[in-house]
Amino acid sequence: MEALFIYIAKSSSLMLLFYCAYFFLLRKETFFNSNRWFLLSGLMTSVILPLLTFTKVIWINAAPQFDADFQTIVSDSAKSETSEFDWNYIILGLYAVGLLIFLIKLAIDFYSLNSIIKGKKIKQQADFKFIDINENIAPFSYFEYIVYNSSLYTPSELESIIEHEKVHSDQNHTLDVLISRIFSIIFWFNPIVWFYKKAITQNLEFIADSEAAKKLLDKKAYQYTLLKITTHENCVAITNHFYQSLIKKRIVMLNRNQSKKSNSWKYYAVIPALTAFVLLFQIEVIAKERPQTVKSVSNEIEAVDVYTIQKNTTDLELKRIKTQLKMLHNVEFEASRVKRNSANQLTSLKVEIAYENQRSQSIQTGGKVAIKDFGIVVVTGKNGAKRTGIKTYDEKTAVSNKVSMGDKAKSTTEIKNITTNTETNVNTNSIASTKTDSDTNANISTTVIINKDNNTKVITTGNTAVAVSNGAKTNVKISSPLIIVNGEEMPAGFDYNSIKANDIESVSVLTGTNAIAQYGDKGSNGVMEIVTKK
Repeated sequence: MEALFIYIAKSSSLMLLFYCAYFFLLRKETFFNSNRWFLLSGLMTSVILPLLTFTKVIWINAAPQFDADFQTIVSDSAKSETSEFDWNYIILGLYAVGLLIFLIKLAIDFYSLNSIIKGKKIKQQADFKFIDINENIAPFSYFEYIVYNSSLYTPSELESIIEHEKVHSDQNHTLDVLISRIFSIIFWFNPIVWFYKKAITQNLEFIADSEAAKKLLDKKAYQYTLLKITTHENCVAITNHFYQSLIKKRIVMLNRNQSKKSNSWKYYAVIPALTAFVLLFQIEVIAKERPQTVKSVSNEIEAVDVYTIQKNTTDLELKRIKTQLKMLHNVEFEASRVKRNSANQLTSLKVEIAYENQRSQSIQTGGKVAIKDFGIVVVTGKNGAKRTGIKTYDEKTAVSNKVSMGDKAKSTTEIKNITTNTETNVNTNSIASTKTDSDTNANISTTVIINKDNNTKVITTGNTAVAVSNGAKTNVKISSPLIIVNGEEMPAGFDYNSIKANDIESVSVLTGTNAIAQYGDKGSNGVMEIVTKK
């Protein structure tokens, strides 16, 4: 639904651009035929250009990936919040009603036109079909048909009328009228489209007047004929009818001097605006990662405090966590969206923490399913500097100990910093850092854990793990990982770039010990798990 609204906004903006260019730069010029194609190209551009996207690839150093579980719970949270009432359906319903009304009006106009032409005597002359009627309606043309009431005009007036309508018929102006009518139906809610439709119809009359006047000996007599036709109030829709309410403007344009050819530069005035539109809205940036160099950097840590929140954590314990974080570390803690099931287990919880310029949040919701355990981590260095974040416990990760609320980290686990060469704004020099992406508004966490028992360093980033044994980084062939799409193993050589970015729900990258533990020897070169949108 959001994509439809974005498309409509872009299309309407382009239509406004071309209309403004015509109104302010071209409306008073006598380049009538060029104006015709300019206006039509504006309509076509407003429909096609928003559908075209141009891809720009930028290479960045490997950055933390989004946790699939986190994306799922955020998505579920968003659905639960919007499920009660959705204005999108109200707006769509109103649009459908308006569209139906204008479609019915179009059907009635076609029926009225058919009733006038059907059963009448047709006089064929060259490519034109002339129909002389008895009704008191303004002369009009519809494709090759030219309809008029000869009893209402003198021979000279009828000659002027027929020459005028021949121009409409010969240049297929009926197509322009129908195209503008269709656009006014589809974009009926947009006032610009109605002004645009009027500009197209008016310009067609300028063309027919100009061409007809060239073939007639008495130009003044033609202008008098224009004035006489204004007495006919009845006009047939979806046709090129001789009478228009803009008679004064038509006479002014008939007597206007031809515009200088040098004024044709005005047609190119829209090019810079179209270029800016493409650069701002139609370029899709795809980031591809380079292999990341990870270094273990020593850092003196005074203490690591982990405040664990479990499914059975009570409201009183949540308040106690808030108090201790504030008193001991000056960390702001807020818990909201608290829901419990019949077993008094937490099924929904949103936690936000803030310390200086560090921000983290965790959102979990799953109906009646209890939340996953997670912890608020505060790392205090010997220099007094603090780093804080949120870590969701996962059996796949290398966290060997869950620290109870307020306890210090056990001596068998040491947490150190890492330094990465990255072009993103993610601060990886912390126990848990967050990054907000413009497309997903999700949070990601980076954690470095060194297990002294087996001298293996494991760096986890969301679901990404890089193993370093005895100080040496495990070789991971990122160029040929095992690809898993929606739980199915892809054949060797599968190009994951063949999946469009817009079709991907989440991507998880497993390397080193994590990949081998889950997929065996197949995961020795790394594993990329891709989940596509349904």
